[in-house]
Amino acid sequence: MHHRLLRCRAMPLPPPPPRMPGVSGGRLFASLPPPPPLQSRREVHVWYLCPDELNDHSQLKMYAEILSPAERKYALSMSGTTLQKDAMLSRALLRTTLSRYTDCKIDPRAFEFKKNKFGKPEIVWPPDDSIVERPLHFNISHTSSLIACGIAMHAHIGIDIEEKKRKTAKSILALARRYFTASEVDYLAEISDLDAQRKEFIKLWTLKEAYVKALGRGFSGAPFNRFSIMLETSQRIQVSKASNACNDSDHLSENWQFALAELNSSHYMAVCIEDDPRNQGSENGAVPVGLKVWKTIPFVEDTLVTGTEAVKLIA
Repeated sequence: MHHRLLRCRAMPLPPPPPRMPGVSGGRLFASLPPPPPLQSRREVHVWYLCPDELNDHSQLKMYAEILSPAERKYALSMSGTTLQKDAMLSRALLRTTLSRYTDCKIDPRAFEFKKNKFGKPEIVWPPDDSIVERPLHFNISHTSSLIACGIAMHAHIGIDIEEKKRKTAKSILALARRYFTASEVDYLAEISDLDAQRKEFIKLWTLKEAYVKALGRGFSGAPFNRFSIMLETSQRIQVSKASNACNDSDHLSENWQFALAELNSSHYMAVCIEDDPRNQGSENGAVPVGLKVWKTIPFVEDTLVTGTEAVKLIA
């Protein structure tokens, strides 16, 4: 498979534009090459970066200038330079990624966001439909060593990444009994090898986190013990409401699709997107999520890593 490698020199930013939705960036950010179009609701694009690889001071300063004043203030409020850098890169990755999917018609600095009543951020789209032809949904996830942004079209999305070697203070089964459903605890208890059990626990956690984020309600709005993720299935990864779920869990739905992969051989990545209801009960319902992944250094280099050792699809 041919993988696209794009390189360009970082450029100084012009004075920031007025912070209002719909401000056109023209070709100021032409060094953000547009990705292939999202073909359907079943397709997800993921862009990720590794903070430890980004240490050039002028480059980091350029990323910081993309952020809104509130975002910069928040990043600087973090304890320690590493957390400040990660918070800044997370927002810069989001803004540059979104700009790509408008063909740079919207300057990365011009995006505005709002939060739903549960705190999930959403894009405030410009009223001029000629600027953006299709609505995008996004979600961000990060660890200390990797930051990822997932993008979907016309479908709510959740993404989570976790380190494969993540350590836990308590035993896996103790954590599972606290947070997971009885069926998930039984599934883990049947795994005698402790390292394999830990990995399956992290996979389940990553999938459940992606689902909760896709719902847009957060952990408090959709506790992990109210729904089950079924990994061992002849079909695709499935979600179901737990038998002990109370009446206020009506928002939990099985109308979702998942993709689970190893990323960079060091992380598990789970993606959850809202399924098209028109495909329910049809043969098309078995079609897997179309996943494309890029590693990026915004304005400098993009590498399509789908189909390489960097992305190993699990389910």
